[in-house]
Amino acid sequence: MRAQEPHPQLQAFMDETEDAPAFHELPIEEVRAITADVFSVEEPEPVGEVIDEQIDGPGGELSLRVYLPAGEQPFAATMFFHGGGFVSGGLGSHDQFCRTVANTVGIAVVAVDYRLAPEHPFPAAVEDAYAATEWVAENGGRVGIDTDTLAVAGDSAGGNLAAVVAQMARDRNGPSLERQVLFYPPVSSHRDWDSIEENGEGYFITNEDLAWFDDHYFENPIDTMNVYASPLLAPTLENLPAATVVTGGFDPLRDEGIAYADRLEEDSVDVSHYHYDDAIHAFVQMAAPPFEFEPSQDALAAVSDDLRALR
Repeated sequence: MRAQEPHPQLQAFMDETEDAPAFHELPIEEVRAITADVFSVEEPEPVGEVIDEQIDGPGGELSLRVYLPAGEQPFAATMFFHGGGFVSGGLGSHDQFCRTVANTVGIAVVAVDYRLAPEHPFPAAVEDAYAATEWVAENGGRVGIDTDTLAVAGDSAGGNLAAVVAQMARDRNGPSLERQVLFYPPVSSHRDWDSIEENGEGYFITNEDLAWFDDHYFENPIDTMNVYASPLLAPTLENLPAATVVTGGFDPLRDEGIAYADRLEEDSVDVSHYHYDDAIHAFVQMAAPPFEFEPSQDALAAVSDDLRALR
C-alpha cells in the first residue's frame, strides 16, 4: 500500500517545510497566502491563449480562466477545480499546473474560482462548480472549446467537486461528460480510514488539518451526509463517466480514494487507477515548475494519456 518512506524529492520538500505551522494552527488569511505562494512562479509557462471570463454564478459573479494550447480550435476541454480544503486556493494557486496540463495534453483547461468557506460553506463550492460546467457546455464554443468533448478534473477538494459534478450531471440530466479525473479526492464523511491513522501526522497534511477544513466547509454537521458532499455515499455510481483516480501511499486520503475507484469499477464504470506508494498528498501539482518531481511527472503523464483520448 505504501513504500517504506516517501520518494526522496517529496521527503526533501517535507523536510524544508517541517518547521512551518500546520494549516489548522493558522488564520484563514495566512493559509490562503501560503497556498498561493508555494506554487507560484515568476514566469508562468506560456500557452496558446488565456481567456478570463466572468459569468453569472449562483452567488453572483463567478470567474473562470480558460487555458488554450497552441493549435487549431476548437479543443476538447476539462473543467478544473482547485484544491485547498475548500478554504483556500484559486486561479493563482493552480495557474502553473493548468498551463502544464493544457500544453502536455493538448486540450483546453477551464479553471473555476469557486466560492470558499467559511464565508461560503457547503454547498456554495458545489453550486459554483456545477454552474461553471453548465456554462462551458452551453457557451464554450465561443472560447475555442468543443462542447461535445468535456471532462471534469480536480485535486483534493477539487477532486471531490469533480466527482460530485459528475454525479450531479448524471442525476440532473445535465452536461454530457466524457471523463472524471480525481486526484486524491476526499469522498467520505467519516475519518476512520487506516490511511488517516497511518499518515495523519508527519506527511504534509494532517488529520487535524482535515478536521479543520471540514469544520469550515460544513456549517451544519448533517451536511456531511449529503451525497454531494460525500460522493462515496451515493446509492449507485452506475452511468457515471469513465474515471481516472490518482492516490498516494503516504496520503491520509489514500484509502477513501481507493474505495471510490473500487466502487466505480464495481458499478461498471471504466476506471484507470494510478497509485504511487511513495507519494504524499498534493504531489501531482508538483509535476509543474518550480518542483518538477519525478513521481509527480509520472502521474501527470499517466493522466495525460487518459485525457488525450478525448481529442
